[in-house]
Amino acid sequence: MTPMRWVYLGLAIWGAIHPMYYFVSWFQENGWNLGAMIDAWHVNDATTGLTWDLTIAAVSLTIWILSEVAVRRNWSALIAIPATYCIGVSCGLPLYLFLRSRPVT
Repeated sequence: MTPMRWVYLGLAIWGAIHPMYYFVSWFQENGWNLGAMIDAWHVNDATTGLTWDLTIAAVSLTIWILSEVAVRRNWSALIAIPATYCIGVSCGLPLYLFLRSRPVT
């Protein structure tokens, strides 16, 4: 495996664990209510802007993944889409780059 693939894999793992720590901490403190978390994302203009920024990045990444999978037939790369929406762009993007950079057989 190339050094760059290790970097992508490390970033994907970090992008899964680090944000999830804060999500789980928030849920433990405020109850396991997804609606309340979504409300918290829109508590002020700064968080609303960040929410939209990440939403647009997630949609862009999804379109890129789908268009490349259609050409490259790298079906395993589709796993980056649920990772993006269930964990975040911080996991989905490096995971996709990791999966995309595998050697072509």
